[in-house]
Amino acid sequence: MKSRLDQIYNAITGDEDARVCKDIPDSACRHLPRNFFAYLCSNILTKIADELASARLMLPWLLGSLGVPASFTGFLVPIREAGVLLPQLLVAAYIRRLPVRKWVWIIGAGLSALAMLLMALLVDRFHGVMAGWAVLILITLFSLARGICSVSAKDVIGKTVSKTRRGVLMGYSAGISGVIIFCIGLYVMFYVDVSRQSDLFVVFLLACAIIWLLAILIFWLIHEEPGTVEGGSNAIVMAIKSLTLIKTDKLFREFLIARTLLLSVALVLPFYALMAQTNSEGISDLGILIIAAGLAGSLSSPIWGKMGDQSSRRVMALSAIGAGILGIATFILNLVVPGMMTSIWVYAVLFFLISICHSGVRLGRKTYLVDMSNQDNRSAYTAVSNTLIGLAMIIGGLFGVLADILNTISVIGLLGLIALLSAFYIYGIEEVSG
Repeated sequence: MKSRLDQIYNAITGDEDARVCKDIPDSACRHLPRNFFAYLCSNILTKIADELASARLMLPWLLGSLGVPASFTGFLVPIREAGVLLPQLLVAAYIRRLPVRKWVWIIGAGLSALAMLLMALLVDRFHGVMAGWAVLILITLFSLARGICSVSAKDVIGKTVSKTRRGVLMGYSAGISGVIIFCIGLYVMFYVDVSRQSDLFVVFLLACAIIWLLAILIFWLIHEEPGTVEGGSNAIVMAIKSLTLIKTDKLFREFLIARTLLLSVALVLPFYALMAQTNSEGISDLGILIIAAGLAGSLSSPIWGKMGDQSSRRVMALSAIGAGILGIATFILNLVVPGMMTSIWVYAVLFFLISICHSGVRLGRKTYLVDMSNQDNRSAYTAVSNTLIGLAMIIGGLFGVLADILNTISVIGLLGLIALLSAFYIYGIEEVSG
């Protein structure tokens, strides 16, 4: 007789047999439902924590409430993204020394909780420049910790959750977390005292620390079979060896080009938030944008997830097409109907739509990377990809300089054109899912 966990797993995935496994060790099949739900719940928690300390929306609003100069705000997204991605090439080599790699994720999650706790304690005591430096230093620690989690998480899911079920897992985790973020947005919109904005963010940051600790307890339940430790002897040597994948692996090289072009979708989000903040009348407007982001995740991610298991390439391409059309349409609307672009509700709709596209890009490229790799090369693929994209993200910070030279709306239009180019390129690469 099937357990209740098996029955729930069957209902969610559509499996008649919970033991159907692809691309994972045979010994891991009997733990598949347990691993699926442990990874699902921990992923939901970390997504909520990430949104409560978002460098694209929440932290800029926090720095503004503390009287921090705008120059500090400009460094938030590059540090948050590059700090996660750049160290992973060396980290992956050390991870390959470990037959069981979930403990690496747990260490990274513990450091993430510590960074959020320290940030909550310090921002309540500092203002102005001191608060700015405190946040930048701690967001750097947080980003490095998230990098450790990122490179190990893909390896763990690749060993413990069956292919054709990973997209469903990531889709449901994003959808459920999106509903919770939506509820948080409602709270901010209707119940927060405008005169105590900094207190709200202290609560959010403390909540982040607690959420990360809960995620650790749940992730610990994953049953991970020991894997290969080949190539984990020297981090520097293995890092250089891993870089040769760019030359020798055509599919991986094409994926890197596609992911680089898809940065246009990630980079455009802060510019939409910046335009909304310019037209904001108070903290309740932040709640509106949080609601928009939460709705986008909860409505779109399960759909993207199911589509990703059939064709992660199509998910990336469709998301890029949507972001491209939206960016160009925003640019044209600003030229034709400039008065329309002063309403926070217009930006809420735009932020909702671009968040849907960003959700699709993230889920599609994660599923594609996991499906194109195996347990022997997954850490190397992830580390090389994330390191190079981290460098590209720093270069992408130049779009902020370009926004000062031209204007924000022009950068949104330009990034929209790049997104359309990425969709055209993605349709030409090989399919690996399904």
